[in-house]
Amino acid sequence: MRRSRRRDRDIGLARELSIFRPPRPLLDALRNFMGFIDDDEHLLLGLTARLKANGYAVVCASDAVTAISVARKHVPDLIILDLGLPAGDGFLVLERMRTLADLVSIPVVVLSARDPADNKKRALDAGAAAYFQKPPDNHEFLMAIRRALGETVALSTFLKT
Repeated sequence: MRRSRRRDRDIGLARELSIFRPPRPLLDALRNFMGFIDDDEHLLLGLTARLKANGYAVVCASDAVTAISVARKHVPDLIILDLGLPAGDGFLVLERMRTLADLVSIPVVVLSARDPADNKKRALDAGAAAYFQKPPDNHEFLMAIRRALGETVALSTFLKT
């Protein structure tokens, strides 16, 4: 019984975090489309909800293997990338993105629990637009996303959940 509940929970979470793209009319009404690559399901759910509350569409991936295929399939306007991913790390994803013509111009905001003293410079040198330590400050995080997207919209409802 315990296994089936865990399996049901995992299937429910997989549906919640599934790779999806909203219908085109809805997507056109939204400001931007984001890829969020992180293996922390709670962070994915929380920040995805906040991003959606601000009018962003979000597609998620939870490991390095699917990150590139998700990015190539959906070509988001921005990618939020964790460095500590299963099946490879975020630096590998970032370096691979920078070699693919269809992904090279997508801004990347790194969101990591790793020590910034060792990783921030490396991430920025690899092409990241910004680096944030987990958990990020909501205001600063959204402002960095908007800067990376070239938006000048005033900070409004990011604190909504």
